[in-house]
Amino acid sequence: MRLVRGLGALPLSDDASVVTVGFFDGVHLGHRAVFDTTVARARERGVRSVAVTFDRHPREILTPGKEPRLLTTVERKAALIEASGIDVLLVLEFTAEFSRVPAEGFVREVLVDGAHAVHAAMGANFTFGYKAMGTVESLKELGAPFGLTAESVPLVEVDGRAVSSTSVRDALAAGDLDWPLVALGRRWILDGEVISGHGRGKGLGFPTANLRTWPRLLLPGQGIYAGVAELEGRRYRTAIDVGTNPTFGTEPLHTEAFLLDYEGDDLRGQPLSIEFWERLRDEIRYGSVDELVAAIAADVDRTRGIVPDDALA
Repeated sequence: MRLVRGLGALPLSDDASVVTVGFFDGVHLGHRAVFDTTVARARERGVRSVAVTFDRHPREILTPGKEPRLLTTVERKAALIEASGIDVLLVLEFTAEFSRVPAEGFVREVLVDGAHAVHAAMGANFTFGYKAMGTVESLKELGAPFGLTAESVPLVEVDGRAVSSTSVRDALAAGDLDWPLVALGRRWILDGEVISGHGRGKGLGFPTANLRTWPRLLLPGQGIYAGVAELEGRRYRTAIDVGTNPTFGTEPLHTEAFLLDYEGDDLRGQPLSIEFWERLRDEIRYGSVDELVAAIAADVDRTRGIVPDDALA
C-alpha cells in the first residue's frame, strides 16, 4: 500500500480510483465492510482503491476538549487498512481551515481532482464538508457532473448491537474486552514506548515495562489484565497493570507490563505493543508489600493459563 500525506501531495497520479473516506478509528468490522466494498468495486473497474483519512479526530478541531480518546495510532490504523487490500491511503491534516471547506469543494478538490475518483463507497452514516452538510445522498448529486457515482455501505450489527468506534471505546473504558474482540474482529492493542519507572517492580521480583503512549490514545479501564506483548517481532505472555499503584500512594493513571520469560536487556526506548486478552481483577491497595507480591504472582500464574503457546508463535 502506498501512504500519502497531506493536501500538498495531491493530485495523485492520473489513474482512476474508487475511494472511501472516514476517520476509521479502530478499523472495526464496519470499517472493514467499507474497505471490502471499496476494493471489490475497484477490481470490478480495473482501477486502484483509495482510502482517505485524517491525522486527528475532527472533534479535536470542531469541539476541542470534547474529542474522544482514540483506539489506534495513525501507524497501526494504516497497517490495518493495508491488510484490508486498499492500494493507497491518503492521510490529510484536519485543521480549522480544512473544516470550513464546503461539501462541494471537498468533492471537487479531494475526490475528483485529487484522487481521480470515479466511484465512492461510504459508510451509511458518512458526513463531510462544512458543518457536516454532505451525506452519501448529496455526494451522489455533487459527484454526478464529474462522472462520480457513490453508494452507501450498510452499518454492521452483531447480535443486534451496532458496531461502532464509540461502542468499542465505551467497552474498553469499562474494562470489557469481550465486545471489542467481537466488534474489531481481533484483540485490542495498545502501542507505546518503554520509559523509566520507579523501579519498584524489579525490587518485587517482577520488573515491569512502563509504557508511554500517544496522549490521544485511550487507556482501558483501571485494573489488572492478561495479554501478550510484542517486542522486536517476538511475543511474550504479559501481566498488565492499568492503574495508579495505590499500594505506594496514588500516581497518574498509566500502563505497565511484566513480560513473562523475557530475559533480554533494559527495554527503555523500545517500542512495545500490548494485546489485551482478559481482565483479571480490580487494582486495589494492599496492606503490605508481601500481599502485593502474592497477588502479582497469582496474576502471573493466571496469565500463563490464559495465553496458550500458539498465541506466541
